[in-house]
Amino acid sequence: MRFSFRPLVLLTLSGLLLAGCASRPTPAYKHESFDSNSPFEYWSTRVPANACELGRRALLSQGYQVEETKPESIHGEKLFQPEADYGMRLSISLVCLPSNVGTVIYANARQTRFALKAGGNSAGLSVAGIGSISLPWTADKDSLVKVGEETIADPDFYKRLFALIDSLDGGGNNN
Repeated sequence: MRFSFRPLVLLTLSGLLLAGCASRPTPAYKHESFDSNSPFEYWSTRVPANACELGRRALLSQGYQVEETKPESIHGEKLFQPEADYGMRLSISLVCLPSNVGTVIYANARQTRFALKAGGNSAGLSVAGIGSISLPWTADKDSLVKVGEETIADPDFYKRLFALIDSLDGGGNNN
């Protein structure tokens, strides 16, 4: 009787191929460059509280709900619903710190994605010695579930934000 290695080799290669497909993605921190030319900052000749006020006005002018603010930090949110069962929240945080020319405004924006998930309820009845029974509940409960969140890293997004702040600042700053 002769043993064939061909099926064993094919099985091993298939297993290795599947293991390669199931490997984890590269961690996000591996792509961090910490470049000194950051799109997340804007320079203003104003004092920090006044620079942050410009940021607050910029967010308000675009329909953002600005939550409790401190003189040197602002947080605003705007909600979007591109589809009936899909929603997004755009959150922008601005921090205004003193610098040698006035103020540097640091911006961070996050996009959070939500999906509508339907969940049915069931009711159960258990009697000792007899057993239990589970019946479907007629009321369905839909809820928004967070399905993802990421920092917006697109430099053009921040250029548009800072251009609006610059226009409110009188347009005299060069970034």
